[in-house]
Amino acid sequence: MQPGKKLSTSIDATVPTAARMYDHYLGGKDNYAADRAACEELDKVVPSTRALALNNRRFLQRVVRTLAADYGIRQFLDHGSGLPTQDNVHQVAQQVDPSSRVVYVDNDPMVLVHGRALLEQNERTAVIHADMRDTDAIFSHPDTKRLIDFTQPVAVLFNSVFHCIPDSESDGPLAVVRRVARPLVPGSFMVMCQLVSEDAEVRDFVTDFMDQATQGHWGRVRQENDVAEWFEGMDVLEPGLVEVSTWRPDSEVVPRQLTQEWIEFGGVGRVR
Repeated sequence: MQPGKKLSTSIDATVPTAARMYDHYLGGKDNYAADRAACEELDKVVPSTRALALNNRRFLQRVVRTLAADYGIRQFLDHGSGLPTQDNVHQVAQQVDPSSRVVYVDNDPMVLVHGRALLEQNERTAVIHADMRDTDAIFSHPDTKRLIDFTQPVAVLFNSVFHCIPDSESDGPLAVVRRVARPLVPGSFMVMCQLVSEDAEVRDFVTDFMDQATQGHWGRVRQENDVAEWFEGMDVLEPGLVEVSTWRPDSEVVPRQLTQEWIEFGGVGRVR
């Protein structure tokens, strides 16, 4: 994307967004009829999506808790954070250490409104309205400078968001990962996962459906080897790159996907 490009601050209830659809799947109330209708159509072909969304959210919570409790991470930069729900990144991290600092980044104006309302009294957390590809704007934002010290380890999160951007040499997922990782000190972490499928028909259907439904605010469903490429040059934490419900599960009792037509796939990489 063009650096510094101005984002819309208006909310169009007639056009579904990935953030509001995700909110609906998680049982939230910050979504509209268009979002719910898009979810219903999606479920006809990929019926496991609600369980997938729940498992992805729990993966995020486990990752943040692990990085805060076991690796001493006290600052998190969450790209494409989505609408606030239960056990958000700052809540999980600050349960481990109240001094933990979190910056949320999202281009959905509804996220900005709800996020800032939630965080009004939390001086160690901020919400930035920006495109996740605009690394310069994010890193130079006053709130990022206030809360994130890049001379110390930081956890950068791209949790279930890269399927929202298309491939591009300058702005695709791989380019964004390399751009973001460059200023991170050794001992920092990158958390990345996205929707993948080894079934070409599923990839094509979901990619086309979501691209039309969101009016172009979509990338594509990818394959596991695409995700693995993002972690090149990093040390991947055990158990490696996996379907996210199997990443250090708290218990054996987790939502089960009805089918395996697509999965949320990824893991955690430590910057060398």
